[in-house]
Amino acid sequence: MKNIIFVAVLFCFPISIAAQTSRREILLNKNLSGNNYVAYPGPANQKLTPAPKGYVPFYISHYGRHGSRYLINVNDYNRPFVALRRAEQQGKLTRFGKDVLRRVALFREEARGREGELTELGARQHKDIARRMYERFPGIFAGRAVVDAKSTVVIRCILSMENALQQLLVLNSRLQIKHDASRHDMYYMNYRDAHLDSLKMTPTAKEAFAAFSARHARCDSLMRKLFNDERYWRDSINALQLNDQLYHLACNVQSTELRHSETLYDLFTDEELYDCWLRKNAWWYINYGPSPLNGGLQVYSQRFLIRRIIEEADSCIALERPGVTLRYGHDTMMMPLVCLLDVNGFGKQITDLEKLAEGGWRNYRIYPMACNLQFVFYRRMRGEKDVLFKVLLNENEAMLPLPVVAKAYYHWTDFKAYVFEKLKRYAGHLQGN
Repeated sequence: MKNIIFVAVLFCFPISIAAQTSRREILLNKNLSGNNYVAYPGPANQKLTPAPKGYVPFYISHYGRHGSRYLINVNDYNRPFVALRRAEQQGKLTRFGKDVLRRVALFREEARGREGELTELGARQHKDIARRMYERFPGIFAGRAVVDAKSTVVIRCILSMENALQQLLVLNSRLQIKHDASRHDMYYMNYRDAHLDSLKMTPTAKEAFAAFSARHARCDSLMRKLFNDERYWRDSINALQLNDQLYHLACNVQSTELRHSETLYDLFTDEELYDCWLRKNAWWYINYGPSPLNGGLQVYSQRFLIRRIIEEADSCIALERPGVTLRYGHDTMMMPLVCLLDVNGFGKQITDLEKLAEGGWRNYRIYPMACNLQFVFYRRMRGEKDVLFKVLLNENEAMLPLPVVAKAYYHWTDFKAYVFEKLKRYAGHLQGN
């Protein structure tokens, strides 16, 4: 229970605990080493800062990631299983290695035919998020309020959406629910930018990441734990590849029902586990964050999503009872969206990858399973031009680089001007190339 409370605090106060090192955070809770496999912790505190006098919440706009899932590719399970099974058949596994094979076989069997699908925990995460949203803002969900929900066409996202909507209907059966999952909306719900993809691993970024990875790649001691013949694993095993496969399995256990009885974290020392996380943290920063190593442009992959959020919010603001807009997608949208908006300072640019984690850029604070960004709008009366809003990152009040009206509250007009200026600069960059 103490660990659960600690994780929640991490997500709530990413700036105030900057003095707490990422190494210590992961030492205290190894699940944080899971990167995008971290199981959703829930908010640290149900209480939110009261709105300025006279303002009441009237609309919510949301983008969230699907809940906890199994690993996506069948080879994520098959490759480590086959490597260990082959070694066992040749008498090359230690007693510990044989037990690791047993556990890998369990994880493989649990996920058989369910690769990439929502787990039981993932479904519960979205029911809980929907319930808390309803409890925090009951007036928005009152009566025959409209809930407009969209999902990407991926089944784990659709089921995440449906679990949330089922929970809302349990709380208020009169809600007017609209829900859809169509390729028609994928241009903003799950946009993949071929141009930006081609710029991810520039020669500069590739060289920096390769050097960083080499400094933090430790796998010899694990191989000696698993195999009783050093010549065998050096000649027949891609040690780093197997290390990383087992690391990913270890991280994903927290999203499955086997988390109650099994673990793979005992394969790694604290330092080895931390080094695995460091490499993935840097990889995500370069590929989906604001890394200056590739020009800091990757965050603009979500320009269509943020435009859609703004356009729909402006349209809903004009309504008497706008209700709620829910969207269900992926971590590869959430990560750059949060960085594009510089939520909680996650838009910062850090060139030296060795300074990344202790510079405050820690991926587990952004995109656990079921991560979400909620824009909650406030006004005094219909037609009010002075609309305020707050941003909740993973249900915790978050900061934006904008003037505050009151703690956690911003002017919607300031936000739009801020975003449009960013998008204008990016459009200028495209025209100049």
